Amino acid sequence: MADLIIDEVALEPIQLIAPDGHPTPHHGLDPTSVVDRLPAMYRAMVATRGVDEEMVNLQRQGQLALYPPCAGQEAAQVGCATALRDTDWLFPQYRELGAFLVRGIDPGGVGLSWRGTWNGGLGFVERCVAPICIAIGTNTLHAVGAAMASTWLGDGGVTVAFIGDGGTSEGDVHEALNLAAVQQAPCIVFVQNNGWAISTPTHDQYRAPSLAHRAIGYGMPGVRVDGNDVAACHMVVAEAAERARRGDGPTLVEAVTYRMGPHTTSDDPTRYRSEGEVATWRALDPITRCEAFLRHVGAWDDTLAEEAASHAADLRRSLRDAVYDAPDGPATEVFEHVFAEPTPELLRQRDELAAELEREG
Repeated sequence: MADLIIDEVALEPIQLIAPDGHPTPHHGLDPTSVVDRLPAMYRAMVATRGVDEEMVNLQRQGQLALYPPCAGQEAAQVGCATALRDTDWLFPQYRELGAFLVRGIDPGGVGLSWRGTWNGGLGFVERCVAPICIAIGTNTLHAVGAAMASTWLGDGGVTVAFIGDGGTSEGDVHEALNLAAVQQAPCIVFVQNNGWAISTPTHDQYRAPSLAHRAIGYGMPGVRVDGNDVAACHMVVAEAAERARRGDGPTLVEAVTYRMGPHTTSDDPTRYRSEGEVATWRALDPITRCEAFLRHVGAWDDTLAEEAASHAADLRRSLRDAVYDAPDGPATEVFEHVFAEPTPELLRQRDELAAELEREG
């Protein structure tokens, strides 16, 4: 493993694949060393793009209450998730569709969360993924706590907290980063700096040279990575996980990327950013870049594109079948997922609700 994570925070993001698909060896590390893993990452990114588009379609058809699109951020999420063990816990915010799909979470389970049904989000914990966290930044505290538990249990686990650039200004995130450093918790705080905290641009959010530079104050390594370069994201997170597993503590990773769509389906980004800016980032599309690299090294196969498109189409159909006009589950079901052993008070409330529902017919 090359030393991608060093004591001095570099402003220039680590990049192993240039936008034109050519390799850009960094610290002597050649991206062709992971070329055998890239087809799977390509498929995951195509699947993420397709399911993301279907989520937006469903929201526009009134099937979802809200949805935060992730188009443009596929490389950051897929590169990160594929660098971890299946038993490492992920603590997402709300825009991590790519990480969910890598972990094998059914798209319908994600869609039902945004539809607001009782059973939305079920199936996450079985894949070592915490539920979607709408409250900004609180998931970082959960991730650090779980990482400390892994240390005490000696299970070799690593946790990853996903957060956006805007989330790093929340008090909970500062507390989580400080606690992680003090406790040398086996944790990675993975910041997807997508340029905008809703309508607030990055340059109005902080005065440090970068978000990764904040790591200096906490006493942990900070590293900037090209968030549209799936190979670089994969290798940086793999090294951070290795550091954590051998007891060297947390790492703050800043993946520099861009959300090509709105903050959520309730947002109109044309009111605060230019078409030129969006066009500039569209030219840096992470999926196109991965394909160009595979072609450059002679590892591209048109069958891969066909399989990836077919897989994405299957997932889109699965999502639509699960979500469209989906009924709510029984109201009393909500009591079944609070405690492993329900308390007497919880059972009393469940029975009271059941009786009231029966009276109302």
